[in-house]
Amino acid sequence: MRIALVDSGIGMLSTAAALHAARPDADLFLSMDPDHMPWGLHTPEQIIDRALAGARAALDTAGSLDAVVVPCNTASVHGLNELRAEFEPGVPVIGTVPAIKPAAAPGTPIAVWSTEATTYSAYQRRLVETFARDVPVAPVACKGLAEAVESADPGLIADAVSYAAALTPADVRGVVLGCTHYDLVGEEISEALSGRAELFTAARAVAAQALRRIGGDRAAARRAGRVTVLASGRPAALPGTALSYPAGRSLAAGADPRG
Repeated sequence: MRIALVDSGIGMLSTAAALHAARPDADLFLSMDPDHMPWGLHTPEQIIDRALAGARAALDTAGSLDAVVVPCNTASVHGLNELRAEFEPGVPVIGTVPAIKPAAAPGTPIAVWSTEATTYSAYQRRLVETFARDVPVAPVACKGLAEAVESADPGLIADAVSYAAALTPADVRGVVLGCTHYDLVGEEISEALSGRAELFTAARAVAAQALRRIGGDRAAARRAGRVTVLASGRPAALPGTALSYPAGRSLAAGADPRG
């Protein structure tokens, strides 16, 4: 089983780790794009081009793919249609949607932590209107948090998490992590919120959906899958910053250190 993950940076790690945990025999192709990171600063057309380039690079490297997973909200918003037009029906393409629906299900106030661009986007407003119409929702623009996580700098992470936590109303009981980078610092976020809010992420749901689409959610074969990393299309080693997070360390054993 060969699965490509397409994202600008290490935000993909939580979804990749969920896939690895569910199917440790799967070969994962982590197609990152450090040359153009972060994608959120680019135009929709540029994001589409980068997502397509990442998926094509993974296909060229793997030879064949069973699925393309896009563990990035920005790329899913702008590039999913084009990716599906190119790869489906032969290769299913699975995108990422913030977990607003399950967070809103209890009916208590929630907050949605996301990048500044996503916070003020029509896309997020539509999700809130669709899945949380009758629930108080506080949008929280997490200034610099994704970049801090990408850098793996503890000081920058602490400052960015504290900033977002201060913007989160005290009555919030559920926090949607609307950027996959945030999954990697869930413990720090919980601590900053004093444990008063449950965190909702999409990584496991996206991994499960990918395996359902390819019929791979059954028992794994007795083999160890390989982790191949691409950096803007070039063979690369797993970034050193990835090893700062449990999700990255869980993938390191199967990664080619030479790229």
